[in-house]
Amino acid sequence: MAITKPKPKTTPAADTFISGAPDAEAKPRGVKKGSKQQISLTIAPALLVKVDELAAELGQSRAAIINMAVYRAVEHGLIIDGLRREGDDRQ
Repeated sequence: MAITKPKPKTTPAADTFISGAPDAEAKPRGVKKGSKQQISLTIAPALLVKVDELAAELGQSRAAIINMAVYRAVEHGLIIDGLRREGDDRQ
C-alpha cells in the first residue's frame, strides 16, 4: 500500500474565484491592537539611533515618531531621488 498525500480541499482557481467575489474582503495580516494594525519594520541601526534621539527630544515614543513621519509623508507628500509624490492634501 502506497502512502499518498491528502488532496487539497480547494484549488487555486477556486480560491481566486471566491476571493474575487464582491462581498469577499481581504483579511489584514498581523495583529490588531485597538484601532491600529501592528506591523514589523526593519530599520538601519544608525537611523534607529536618530529616531530614538528625536523621540527623547520631543518626549514621544519611538512608535509615535515613526507614525508621525509616515503620516506626514502620506498626507503632505514626499521627495525621493528628486521625484515628488504629492500627498492627499493637494488641491
